[in-house]
Amino acid sequence: MFNVFIVRPFGTKEGIDFDRIETELIRPAMDQAGLTGGTTGQFIQQGNIRTDMFEQLLIADLVIADISIHNANVFYELGIRHALRDKRTFLIKSRDSKPQASQAAESDVPFDLKTDRYLSYDSRSPGGAVDILAAALRLTLDAQNPDSPVYHLLPGLKPADPTKVLVVPFDFREEVERAEAGSNGGNLQLLASEVDGFAWRIAGLRLIGNGQFRLKDWPGAKVTWLGVREYDEDDVEANTFLATIFQRLGDLVSSDQAVERALNNKELSSAQRAEIRALMGRNAKNQWEQSWAKLNGAEVTQQAALTSPYLEKSLDLYRAGFNEDRNHFYSGLNALAMATMLIELAQCQSNIWQDNFDSEEEANQKLAKLKELRSDLTAAVKLAIESKQTALERTGKTDVWTEISTADLTCLTSGRPNRVAQAYKKALANATQQARDAVRRQLLLYQGLGILNENIKAGLDAIGPVAAQAQESPPRVILFTGHRIDTPDRASPRFPAAKESVARDMIRDAVVKEIARSSERFIGIAGGASGGDILFHEICDELKIPSQMYLVGPKNEYVKASVADGGPEWVGRFNRLFDKHEPKILSESERLPRWLRAKPDYDIWQRSNLWMLHNALFLSREHLTLIALWNGATGDGPGGTEDMVDRAKTRGATFVHLDARKLIE
Repeated sequence: MFNVFIVRPFGTKEGIDFDRIETELIRPAMDQAGLTGGTTGQFIQQGNIRTDMFEQLLIADLVIADISIHNANVFYELGIRHALRDKRTFLIKSRDSKPQASQAAESDVPFDLKTDRYLSYDSRSPGGAVDILAAALRLTLDAQNPDSPVYHLLPGLKPADPTKVLVVPFDFREEVERAEAGSNGGNLQLLASEVDGFAWRIAGLRLIGNGQFRLKDWPGAKVTWLGVREYDEDDVEANTFLATIFQRLGDLVSSDQAVERALNNKELSSAQRAEIRALMGRNAKNQWEQSWAKLNGAEVTQQAALTSPYLEKSLDLYRAGFNEDRNHFYSGLNALAMATMLIELAQCQSNIWQDNFDSEEEANQKLAKLKELRSDLTAAVKLAIESKQTALERTGKTDVWTEISTADLTCLTSGRPNRVAQAYKKALANATQQARDAVRRQLLLYQGLGILNENIKAGLDAIGPVAAQAQESPPRVILFTGHRIDTPDRASPRFPAAKESVARDMIRDAVVKEIARSSERFIGIAGGASGGDILFHEICDELKIPSQMYLVGPKNEYVKASVADGGPEWVGRFNRLFDKHEPKILSESERLPRWLRAKPDYDIWQRSNLWMLHNALFLSREHLTLIALWNGATGDGPGGTEDMVDRAKTRGATFVHLDARKLIE
């Protein structure tokens, strides 16, 4: 959700009630467009209101300025906005009856704004322009071209960077760090959904996106970085991350498009340009591998690999990256690898190679040039790696990937297999399993092509046998929500204690039907309240389905709020489940964290629903079923069963409704 700052006169001036304009026009249009924000009049913190005003004019995603009258404050603030930010400023103006000739000069749009577009409204009936304003605001947010006259006339001027004055709350940073440290991608997805409406939203998404990237939560990271890019389509960091994320998700077209967007930024350093072009090289390399990886037989495989257009394309792209920055040895090493494979394949399949040229002489000349290129790349990459090693030694640091790159260089250029084996043993002595697997995959690529056979065998022997690892597919998740057992004094029955067995049968039948749909493994997720939650966990235990218990707060506080009023029997059943399931706990307090307390219409129970939902989606985005024991009534309020149902259905979950009205028949 984008943040808006409204610049307008206050009260009634020159016959226009500007408070009414905000209430009947601006606010409804913002709501319709999914925007949040306000005016300086809504700042309640102590301090200088001018400080708040200047800050909002800089950091607001969108500024709406009402220029209906010649109000000095409005034009002063509009001028500041136009000077600080190049885009996303929208003007509105009343179109009341035409002023008398003597008043025309005062009521007309100022000369400096005459060329700017604005939306006109009827101050006597401002609500009539709500739909038009909402649509215009959405278009303004989507626009990437400058709308500030300052930046139109001074195109070389750089707009201010709002991130330099935005401070991401410390406790929010701590939540992100805890989620990443616990490898909890679901919690990171929750945090990404909660930053909407905050001025520091983009900076917060960057923190989350970095954590998701390191955890390799590619679907979650994709959503987060697309959120950053929605704000600025040429954002270098977002596009660079998305290039890798799309590549890991197998969407190479979108990956290349993200790279092209990143390269549009003229402020990129040579190192950044090298990294981005190397991403394009990797995409071409992946497409090259796909063209022959599933073929059988060395002859057929080599021919397909040699004739694929992606082989030379990858080589050229990696070379372009290395040309951008000669210290970027990753791109240089990969260019050397692609050149080596091209040469080896051309020599193995000389007839196929020569068929690409008009004469044998031309084919030989091309091969000679490739060998010359390989020699040049070998020398340049060796120097680049040595420079990196010298820098590491100077700072007393080590880098396993630099050592691996040294071994890879030896494998590509050495004629001594034993030397290759020793290089890999040294490089991988303290490497993680992830690093060892990456090296093995690269060597197996060469092996599949039948080139550099002795060096490849020596390298694979040095790595050792691969440990057998079971590749589990994502589980199917059953998320449960439902009514608590009625307390004895409940005025209108919803889940009478006498109908517990009926509710149990309803829940059990739904779970049994769900697991009958697939032979894959299932995981259940629910809270721990007396009634439906506890019944669900007990049924999962009976059916040998692992389930996870999610508690909004610490055990004792949770029991007091959500279990104890059901009676001592329910408390005992809760305790047995608690001891068995090692519950996940959202917060140590029933209050929202400090950074979230300013979020309107949001409480800890809504957060709990989103928390469970995002963790369920993290486990299985494609196969999530919500089972709800619910009487279908609305008005439970935020955090109730209706709230969970709406949120899950919005995110594409399969919904199974167990009509709780049957419990009171």
